[in-house]
Amino acid sequence: MRDFIIDNYSWILALHLIAVMFWMAGMYYLPRLFVYHAESIERGEPYAVFERMEVNLLRIIMNPAMIIAWLLGIILLMRAGFWNGAGWWIAGKLVLVIFLTGYHGFLAVMRKSFLSGRAPYSSGFFRLINEIAPVLTIIIVILAIVQPF
Repeated sequence: MRDFIIDNYSWILALHLIAVMFWMAGMYYLPRLFVYHAESIERGEPYAVFERMEVNLLRIIMNPAMIIAWLLGIILLMRAGFWNGAGWWIAGKLVLVIFLTGYHGFLAVMRKSFLSGRAPYSSGFFRLINEIAPVLTIIIVILAIVQPF
């Protein structure tokens, strides 16, 4: 397996980065959809289109991209020799990715909460949490590429 990973490292890394980009695109957009969805509910306007957009974004883009990113990330960790002292920065990145995965799960729960016809939180709340994924992305990329410490 290790030889396969070494021989195909560039392809595995490229596919991992593509999956991460798709996942992050959804993580940036879904809370924004929640803002619009909550505002529609607050104003008493139709909101069914948001329910459809949210479910499609999660099921067709975000969930598969997250799974692929995780699988390929684990393969890349195996090549990096994570268990042979690759560095605390990988552990820090991994903790942040686990947190990001939890945030993904929170967003999935919020999508289901909207199905009751009431917004689980205000549009302002969703505006605020919309910043979580970009901030985590910045930190994770710096840890992965720059390895600052």
